[in-house]
Formats: sequence, C-alpha cells, structure tokens
Amino acid sequence: MLRVDYARWGQTPEDLRHLALNAPHARTRERALALFDITQHRCATQVAGRTGRRAHTVIDWVHAYNAQGPDALAFRRTGGRRPFFAHVAKPNSARRPVPPSARRPPHP
Repeated sequence: MLRVDYARWGQTPEDLRHLALNAPHARTRERALALFDITQHRCATQVAGRTGRRAHTVIDWVHAYNAQGPDALAFRRTGGRRPFFAHVAKPNSARRPVPPSARRPPHP
C-alpha cells in the first residue's frame, strides 16, 4: 500500500492541502494535491487519472516526498528548451532605457 509519510516531516494532510492551494508554481500545487489525495485513501491510479499523469509518476512523487520531504514537491526546471516566449521577453531590468529625445511626443 502506498503511504505518504507526512508525520516524518512534521506535517499533516492539511499542510499538503494548504501547499496545494498556495504554492507559487502550478506543478508544485499539482504534486501537493496528488499527495493530499493519497492521504485521503485514493490510490495512485485514481490520482493519475484525475491529473492526466501516469500512475508511476504519482508514485515517484510520493517516494520523493517520503525520502526528501516537502522540498521534493517544488518544481525545478531541469532542462530542455525554454518556452518560446522566454526568448522574446526580457525583464525590465535588462531593457535599455530610451533617451527622452528618442521617445514619441504625446498625443494632444
């Protein structure tokens, strides 16, 4: 039987639910909600069907949490191509300021 060892990390199922509702990244929220569902006596296959993931992926999330704690649920970019929009957009701090003489005059 698959179990989430939340007590080992000083947590409760409600802590996982809170993380599922408030984590900054959608994938972290998805993982926390999956673990919360398993604490509510759902099996990995049921959770996988609801999330559109494979059952082994959900099982891997549980094993990672049991071994490493809540930090294992946090999404980290591990590689691959960056999204297309990331190549185009630059943060404001990376943009050059436009000198006042190059700006368009305001419309009257």
